[in-house]
Amino acid sequence: MILGRKKEKTKKKGGIMGTIRMVLYAILAAVVLRTVALEPFNIPSGSMIPNLLVGDYLFVSKYAYGYSKYSLPWSIPLWSGRILGDLPERGDVAVFKLPRDNETDYIKRIIGLPGDTIQVRDGLVYLNGQPIEREKIEDFNYIDRYGHKRTLEQYEETLPSGVKYRVLDATPHGSLDNTQVYTVPKDHYFAMGDNRDNSMDSRVLSAVGFVPKENLVGRAEFIFYSTNGAAKIWEIWKWGESTRGERLFDSIK
Repeated sequence: MILGRKKEKTKKKGGIMGTIRMVLYAILAAVVLRTVALEPFNIPSGSMIPNLLVGDYLFVSKYAYGYSKYSLPWSIPLWSGRILGDLPERGDVAVFKLPRDNETDYIKRIIGLPGDTIQVRDGLVYLNGQPIEREKIEDFNYIDRYGHKRTLEQYEETLPSGVKYRVLDATPHGSLDNTQVYTVPKDHYFAMGDNRDNSMDSRVLSAVGFVPKENLVGRAEFIFYSTNGAAKIWEIWKWGESTRGERLFDSIK
């Protein structure tokens, strides 16, 4: 009887250890996937409206721009600079670490590459001295965080490469509608929000400024979930009506 009990305890111990190993392997696999392939992010502010809404959850490809220390958990400094991958292109929607603290995640659109000049005049963006083509389209209607209905003028911008995306213009006389001429330094990028009058971006040198190549985290690829915020996390019965089904698995342009 004693021998039988010992065998039973050994089996239980082996089962527990096996479960622990499986959990550890799963955690390790998730960390590796998050580090080298895709990392989830959510949109907490309206700076990228109309293309990204508050409550969007998206995947960012870590491999698109290669890897820096900011690709690693806790930004472990195993190497300096970037390795592997390609460099951003104008029009990419990119996640990067805010240069001011190298910790806060920001998401904006890459407008300027190293060596480019950027200026905003009367709301028009000038790239290397030439205005980026802009065409007015239908107004954009949405409900803001306070539950108010808002209507903003919407435009489609077209970069010289042919990349098209939508931007908003809340006012023709915004504080960032007329700027100095910015010259993008070597190994840096100029990023702007699509909600032009409600975005803290590279136009504000003291707050964001030019984005170092090393600070790039990845390129935004697609939305895997979106909620309008009408349901609390515990209100399971409301999850369906709060989900923006039309945005699920939308690619990001």
